[in-house]
Amino acid sequence: MLQLPRLYPILDAACFSDAAGKFAVAEELAAAGCTLLQYRNKSGNARRMLDEACELKTRLGATVKLIMNDRGDLCLAAQYDGLHIGQDDLLAESARRIIGPARWLGVSTHNPEQLSDADKTSADYLAIGPVFATGSKANPDPLVGLAGVRRARELTGKPLVAIGGVTRANARSVIEAGADSVAVISDLLRDPRKSAEEFLRLLG
Repeated sequence: MLQLPRLYPILDAACFSDAAGKFAVAEELAAAGCTLLQYRNKSGNARRMLDEACELKTRLGATVKLIMNDRGDLCLAAQYDGLHIGQDDLLAESARRIIGPARWLGVSTHNPEQLSDADKTSADYLAIGPVFATGSKANPDPLVGLAGVRRARELTGKPLVAIGGVTRANARSVIEAGADSVAVISDLLRDPRKSAEEFLRLLG
């Protein structure tokens, strides 16, 4: 079973006006000690996404495991370490056939039923959320709260990532509720290196 780091940063292209900003934040997160990073781009064209994905890999080298959001083809083309899919993407086993057995596969879930279904697949880790209110999705799923994290922990022995509105103020409570890792977008954007260092210190 894979060992997820406590902090799971997501680099969301929607939060940046240009590629340079994305790369700068990624390098700051790596400098702070982050060892895993998901590249998420919901609106870019495939060619630009691949260019950015490859540039991230070049800049971060082997020190950071890179996860591609949604796109199994780009995960392979950019030689990323894993793929993360949502409920509206490929089924987990279809994604697994694309990326093969060696790469990590993560699946987002939003309720106990989805989590139980995902637990039966070859996914390496599961995500549950949104835990708290979040502005990173236009139409977010209903909040699961800390109770939802606790319930998810009861339903799976796989590594569990909590996502949605996680900040330095509440991250510890999410881990105490049973999550192995917290996925963070917004609370890493301002002064990324310092923010990541604080998260890592808080999460132990």
